[in-house]
Amino acid sequence: MHSFLKVMCKVFKQEYHSHVAMGVCLQRNQVQAYIMEHDLNISVKTEIYPEMFLHKDTMRSRKLFSVIVKVCVVIPLFCVFLYFIAVMLQIFASHKQFLDTSRYILFAHMLINDTLQILSSVLLFLCVMSQVKLPLLFCVPMLFVSTGTFQNTTLILAAMSLERYVSIFYPLQRPNSWRSDRIWIIILPLWIISFTFPAIEFSIGKHSPNVDVLSTNMLCKNTVINSSPIQGLYRLAVYVLFFAVVGVIILFTYIRIVMETRKMRQDRASVSKAMHTVLLHGFQLLLCLLAFTLPISETLIGLHTNWPAEDVTFFNYFCFILMPRFLSPLIYGFRDQNLRKHIGNSFLCCSKKDKPFFK
Repeated sequence: MHSFLKVMCKVFKQEYHSHVAMGVCLQRNQVQAYIMEHDLNISVKTEIYPEMFLHKDTMRSRKLFSVIVKVCVVIPLFCVFLYFIAVMLQIFASHKQFLDTSRYILFAHMLINDTLQILSSVLLFLCVMSQVKLPLLFCVPMLFVSTGTFQNTTLILAAMSLERYVSIFYPLQRPNSWRSDRIWIIILPLWIISFTFPAIEFSIGKHSPNVDVLSTNMLCKNTVINSSPIQGLYRLAVYVLFFAVVGVIILFTYIRIVMETRKMRQDRASVSKAMHTVLLHGFQLLLCLLAFTLPISETLIGLHTNWPAEDVTFFNYFCFILMPRFLSPLIYGFRDQNLRKHIGNSFLCCSKKDKPFFK
């Protein structure tokens, strides 16, 4: 077959009309491969199969339009989220009542963590949508931040549930590490643990000696950079461990607070409020767990629709990764009465002085 194509090449170069007639006899994919292999004139290719290249232009235009639509959906939503986060962080920084409460300090760290997670996630999304390949020097840090902050969210939720537990059972003799001026003793290990596991995942992979961190360009996807089976198994084990431990902690604190609510006759309102707060943390953890439904949703969508692979990826990213990250801190912020009051004043551009929370 190869020798036959060589003969055909000579015929094509000698006589233009002859190679058109012979090309019609060949299969379309063979002629296309032949033309690209021997670098014939573009006018010859267009004259043989003009509809082929017209179809390519149409598909390219549709793909470009699809990318533009996806970017126009994600970027405005991301800007709205950043605005909400900036408002809440400004409220924390300008009111001492929040800085003196461990629960609000933990929530502020969760806002910062989710902002970093969404920022890195959106940057990776833009790179993948536009098929931009970057050196490993830029890809690995973005993946490192995205993975570490994803895991850190679950640990902060566990710490916030334990803080509610400590405030109910040890209101007067709170451990030093749970006080507002010492809460960094709890927060710092959470960040260290969260970013240690991604570093281990990257180090256990088998990397080619020909790959250079400065010159080798790759698509910034976790499944591309950390593609070995051992890394995939390690990543799955870490995710299961994180969510199992955090789920047990939230369930334990919720059950203990419910039992305490039945025993206490006084101040049941504060205990009930703490119980609902822990339940909200469980809902936030459930939103994080939606990211693990991606393989299932991709399979179901592939079976029941004819969507392109990139559209399925975007749908899953938007519904199961982006939206839960947007909703989780906003739900908690608007649920809190003190925060809701200040957020409303900020959005209404009120210049009234805030009344103290505690009389």
